[in-house]
Amino acid sequence: MKTYGLIGKTLKHSFSQKFFTEKFEKDGTEAQYLNFELVQIEDIIEVFNQGVSGLNVTIPYKELVFPFLDELAPEAQAIGAVNTIVFKDGKTIGHNTDAYGFHQSIKPFLTFEHERALILGTGGASKAVAHVLKNIGLDLIFISRTERGPKTYGYQDINEHMLRACKCIINTTPVGTWPNVEESIPLPYEHLTPSHLCIDLIYNPEKTRFLQQAEANGSAILNGESMLKHQALRAYELWNS
Repeated sequence: MKTYGLIGKTLKHSFSQKFFTEKFEKDGTEAQYLNFELVQIEDIIEVFNQGVSGLNVTIPYKELVFPFLDELAPEAQAIGAVNTIVFKDGKTIGHNTDAYGFHQSIKPFLTFEHERALILGTGGASKAVAHVLKNIGLDLIFISRTERGPKTYGYQDINEHMLRACKCIINTTPVGTWPNVEESIPLPYEHLTPSHLCIDLIYNPEKTRFLQQAEANGSAILNGESMLKHQALRAYELWNS
């Protein structure tokens, strides 16, 4: 029986184990999918030594995993984050299927009004989102709790002018994830309009406080479930190609 799995720090909220277990059962595949909660990224060596056939990577290890890989696929190299590890010819190869999943999920929702995007967060998921939106041709502004620089601002800097300019807003942070469902992104929500598209990469809960408040102001909303399904299926293709 093949073993696949997910590495991260806290995985009780994870979608992957249930998704892949159901997929294996439906397809009649003799495989199991395990959660590997790592206290530190160095513990990944122990997972590698268990003979796994493929891994997904989540917060906070999408960037920290780089030194433990033999190779990076071109897209993972360009994005600067890995969410899928393929084992091939004795080598560990880092891929990024988040970008593919995000692109597939947003295609039906983008319009001519979405010329600029406000990306909340600057971690591994943010890098995949930025990669997709740049390729589509959107101008990007980033919001970070810690980083500052060109086109990177703090949450306190978000104002009406910024929200009027950025009709697409994407939360790539874990704020609002179960069980902390009352947490919310600090935004001046009153400046959101029906022209805004607000996306949260979180899928549990189905509708975060961020999405609830955006919807209350008439904005179109999208959670991360579709992205996750697309990226997961792409990861499975890579593991078995």
